[in-house]
Amino acid sequence: MQYRKLGHTDIQVSLIGLGTMTFGEQNTEAQAHEQLDYAYAQGVNLVDVAEMYPVPPKPETYGSSERFVGSWLKKTGLRDKIVLATKIAGPSRQAGRPSHIRGTANQFDKANLVEALEGSLQRLGTDYVDLYQLHWPDRSTTTFGRTAYPYEDEPYTVSIEETLLALSDLVKAGKIRHIGVSNETPWGVSRFLAAARELGLERIVSIQNPYNLLNRTYEVGLSEFTHRDGVGLLAYSPLAFGWLSGKYEGGARPAGARITLFERFTRYTRPQAVAATSAYVALAQKHGLTPASMALAFVNRQPFVTSNLVGATSLEQLRENIASAEVKLDDEVLQGIEVVHELYPNPAP
Repeated sequence: MQYRKLGHTDIQVSLIGLGTMTFGEQNTEAQAHEQLDYAYAQGVNLVDVAEMYPVPPKPETYGSSERFVGSWLKKTGLRDKIVLATKIAGPSRQAGRPSHIRGTANQFDKANLVEALEGSLQRLGTDYVDLYQLHWPDRSTTTFGRTAYPYEDEPYTVSIEETLLALSDLVKAGKIRHIGVSNETPWGVSRFLAAARELGLERIVSIQNPYNLLNRTYEVGLSEFTHRDGVGLLAYSPLAFGWLSGKYEGGARPAGARITLFERFTRYTRPQAVAATSAYVALAQKHGLTPASMALAFVNRQPFVTSNLVGATSLEQLRENIASAEVKLDDEVLQGIEVVHELYPNPAP
């Protein structure tokens, strides 16, 4: 396993990180523990959860992913070997976002941050987390497939400065080691960095955003922050909800698969995205690669990626995902990827 530095910290995280949003919905506690055991044995030390998980978020499963990770940490005694990351759910004022988590006033003020963190610590069975992330912004912006800035004026949002002050207090209290953002924009990242600099507050060390062959928008406005400010990408959805594994080719809907089970996951079902997926699958097969290993290896090789967060519903999938850390793409494959990208540029942003 390769390791990369988490922002400006002294923490080294595995190139492959384990995402857990299936724990408690598509995976039982025993299956979750099996995945965690295997990942750790392969050198994976970054485990990413969220208070909202599993997905789709429901009141009856709220917090299950954290509980499953917590019971594994208790069973194994590996807390000090794991870089543990979790997230506070953001405001629910937009359609489709969960309203069962602290109600519609769930924003990033001190009260909500303290309540959310304490709940996560209890479920995880620990007294600190290594990385605490804001799951999505406390404002309306271009997140979760929204392609244009909405120009919406909310009646109230918590300022980035207020949020950062509360997070900095939690770092001082020893309950958080470092902070990060998720589903954030260039404007948001720049404001968090400016507020930290101007007010002497904690600096964000990471951003968790989608990045895959169908959505390379991170390269345009955010990758420079990695280069110049050390805000590393924790890339999520590297297989585009499983589409880039090729298992949905030709309209196939395998039993138990996410797209088969849940109608809400439509981000990668646009005609251009489906066409691009088929082109990438064909390219991988032409070069003797599995579509999943090619897609993951492309993410792994990017200099702005700190860790590639893979998720799986079976141990077989997890084995292939983690093995992608050893896959090297030659120039011919990389050129082929760019040809497809030029033909279908970011069809699922």
